[in-house]
Amino acid sequence: MIALETSSMIAYLSGEPGIDVEAIDLAMQLKQSTFPPVVLMELLSDHTLSQETVDFLRQIPQLEILTGYWERAGELRARLRRRGLKAHVADTLIAQCCLDHDVTLITRDRDFRHFVRHAGLRLG
Repeated sequence: MIALETSSMIAYLSGEPGIDVEAIDLAMQLKQSTFPPVVLMELLSDHTLSQETVDFLRQIPQLEILTGYWERAGELRARLRRRGLKAHVADTLIAQCCLDHDVTLITRDRDFRHFVRHAGLRLG
């Protein structure tokens, strides 16, 4: 499975070019795409989405929130912040979900680089 992040999904839905968009397209074709739940929430927060797009997004499987997730996410965010690094709440929740399931995250958001270096998140 490949986890899809908000910034890359917005690009995908908008028809923008990019390596991340190509990776999403392939993951969709192979039925290997999944959402960390926070990503689906972020995407569905766009009140301008068509019902067709909403229905499409709801069909993509979500990663399960595992026991202890909130504690691990809090500890992860604290670890990064102690180093003086940016760790937004939503990004931390997305990263922790991917780490819990050992899945690669497709994103174009550079804020995830700290999770790669200091937590072992894999980006695609």
